[in-house]
Amino acid sequence: MQAWYRPRTGWLWLLAPLSVLFALISGLRRGLFRRGLKAAYRAPVPVIVVGNLTVGGNGKTPLVVWLVEWLRRQGYTPGVISRGYGGKAEHYPLLLDENTRPEQAGDEPVLIHRRTGCPVVVGPKRGQAAALLAAQGVNIIISDDGLQHYALARDIELVVVDGKRRFGNGHLLPMGPLRERVWRLDRVDAIINNGGPVGAGEYLMTLEPGALQPVSGTAAAPEPGSNVHALAGIGHPPRFFATLEQLGFILERRLALADHQAVAPEQLVGLQSAPLLITEKDAVKWPGGHDNTWFVPVDARLPADFEQLLLIRLKELAHGD
Repeated sequence: MQAWYRPRTGWLWLLAPLSVLFALISGLRRGLFRRGLKAAYRAPVPVIVVGNLTVGGNGKTPLVVWLVEWLRRQGYTPGVISRGYGGKAEHYPLLLDENTRPEQAGDEPVLIHRRTGCPVVVGPKRGQAAALLAAQGVNIIISDDGLQHYALARDIELVVVDGKRRFGNGHLLPMGPLRERVWRLDRVDAIINNGGPVGAGEYLMTLEPGALQPVSGTAAAPEPGSNVHALAGIGHPPRFFATLEQLGFILERRLALADHQAVAPEQLVGLQSAPLLITEKDAVKWPGGHDNTWFVPVDARLPADFEQLLLIRLKELAHGD
């Protein structure tokens, strides 16, 4: 909800009673797990949770991909679990394969599986997903989202913060974008700032765009300086549009969709006059309808001191500290 990030939205105070109720219910649930009154599933291998405090996309998926590749370089065999938001499978947990569609597993898990080739399991109960994933021979699990899913025990918590929008108006749902209060950051292992400016104790993550990749058509890829249309169904589409402009493209039209929203063919009417650039997440569920479409892959870049932090935490886990 864009109103969460605007300076003057007094009508949101009408939702304050619901935010109080949300705080009471979520706080009670968190307390029950913390005191052991509700059981959390402990996987047989270490679990790294990549989450956030706010609803909407903050850049978790690029970080998950980065973690998979980085852990492999350290000698691990990682796998990923996810809620599979936007997908509807016949059964859960679901182990993805090369034929799994976004309609079954959600767009982000399919993207992660295609990009990394690592085992990916989706399911609303992350404990069950983690158990199935561990049975695939992985020796470390990355949970894509799930910071507030306390039914799954975790060893390392990483929180991604949108460096531009931060925490909006600072209120809990539905009055604001927060799932938990900002105090929760004091209990995580690292805060990853996507796009800066960086606050105290945060690690800057930058997203480096790669070469355009074809989605449909056989025309040559558009070059910087050319006119294009742009489409993004992510948490914060303006970030994608700004990236394209920084690359030198001239955006004739911009189509911003809600996060995870699939494009409808009628939305592409009027976009045939120029190449269409979309995000990688949109590409995995692309329905067609434009014969000159390209997606922009992005790779996360993290600082060396963040890598050092991870190495130390993993070493501590290996020694049982």
